[in-house]
Amino acid sequence: MRPLDEIEILISRVALGERLAFEQLYQKTSGKLFGICFRILNNRNDAEDAMQEVYIKIWNKADGFAKGRASGIAWLCAIARNQAIDHYRRRKPITDDINDKLDIADDRPSPETEALTSDSNRRLAGCLAELNEKHSQAIKRTYLGGWTYQQAADELAIPLSTAKTWIRRGLSVLRECMDR
Repeated sequence: MRPLDEIEILISRVALGERLAFEQLYQKTSGKLFGICFRILNNRNDAEDAMQEVYIKIWNKADGFAKGRASGIAWLCAIARNQAIDHYRRRKPITDDINDKLDIADDRPSPETEALTSDSNRRLAGCLAELNEKHSQAIKRTYLGGWTYQQAADELAIPLSTAKTWIRRGLSVLRECMDR
């Protein structure tokens, strides 16, 4: 049985009110659906709140799932996506408060702060250059490129554990270099 078939069967069983099927569906899909909510909301607490609503909707609307129209996982992902978007719209202020805009000029960093930041960036670039090229790439992809460890591992064609090791060792070397 394909994993997608199993999800569709679980949705059908949830439609019949089976709590065990709901629990199994949650275990199989919560990671993926949380990832969707987190990517849209970019906040762990908001994503967790949205996830509660997602599974309430799944429980209440499982009988509306039509096999053949979409795969089970696609149906679940659509619910998660729509719920996260609704959550995002609710948290966004409708209008900007003029008081928030008054001190715009004060938000700019001082020349001293800019000089220190520029010096730190030069030192970091120099320290990154001292690293093994593969370790440097793994760190750049995860910390500067916003990738997950898995995405960096895939891009570098290495196992996930190797990517984590390279990043951990590289960060240790960077700390030592920046402290000099």
